[in-house]
Amino acid sequence: MPRAYKGKKTVKLKSNRGAAKRFRAAGKKASGKKRFKCFGAKRRHQMTCKTTKMKRHARTGFMVRDEDLGRVEQMLPYA
Repeated sequence: MPRAYKGKKTVKLKSNRGAAKRFRAAGKKASGKKRFKCFGAKRRHQMTCKTTKMKRHARTGFMVRDEDLGRVEQMLPYA
């Protein structure tokens, strides 16, 4: 975050609105890093042609992988 200048407040960082709709904060790891939850793909439209098994598996949530955590944290600074 930017440092405060004398007599001035720091500028608030903006969240990426696309990421805010797709990820939710889900606590912290034992190491102190934030954790994020995301939902399965292929659940937005055209559900009638998908199999029951595909829809059932997409219903469950997933945790964001460690490789992607840095990018998601940067997009959601206040989550």
